[in-house]
Amino acid sequence: MNWEWLLKGALLGFSIAAPVGPISILCIKNTLRFGFKTGVFSGLGAATADAAYGIIAGCGLTAIMVALTDYTLILQASGGLFICLIGIKTLLKPAEEMTADSPGIKNAIRSFMVTLLLTLSNPMTIVFFIGVFTASGVAGSQSGLDIPLMVGGVFIGSAGWWIGLTGAIALLRRNMTHSWMKRLSLFNKMSGLVMLAFGLYGLYHSTYSLF
Repeated sequence: MNWEWLLKGALLGFSIAAPVGPISILCIKNTLRFGFKTGVFSGLGAATADAAYGIIAGCGLTAIMVALTDYTLILQASGGLFICLIGIKTLLKPAEEMTADSPGIKNAIRSFMVTLLLTLSNPMTIVFFIGVFTASGVAGSQSGLDIPLMVGGVFIGSAGWWIGLTGAIALLRRNMTHSWMKRLSLFNKMSGLVMLAFGLYGLYHSTYSLF
């Protein structure tokens, strides 16, 4: 069993998750508002989507890959619209609700599903995985365990990043004074604007490609 693929996958998953984007902003916002559990579930939704795309690319599921690339613009536009709606909802939410502490398993699962769908709405991720899997040689491996090990590593690396990020934010949240907690409404407004900007860019990019 070639365990180097697990390590390579973990490094790949970490590098995919680390760049700042709408998912990072959403995870930080959820952690500050609801706590560590909800923040982790938000990150695990993104890690699950990364692993799913890794499975599709690694197993060479041609029909699915073709379907995803054929509907790239639709998926990008849908993802952009979804992010815009989240940003607008955050901007319009009353300040007292911004700092309300109402964690729960239902809220955590909802956060998981939101980040899962947002990450899946970016089909360019699978193009990236195809290139990496081809260049690394794992796609042509003779061992039936190499691809699962690499995909598992992708999930571990991505999940590790989100657990570390949300853990640090949760620790910061725990040490916040009451006056600082009140200022979370300002952060939420700013994060709403950032999410809206990301969403509008996604919509612009998808519609611009049509012309």
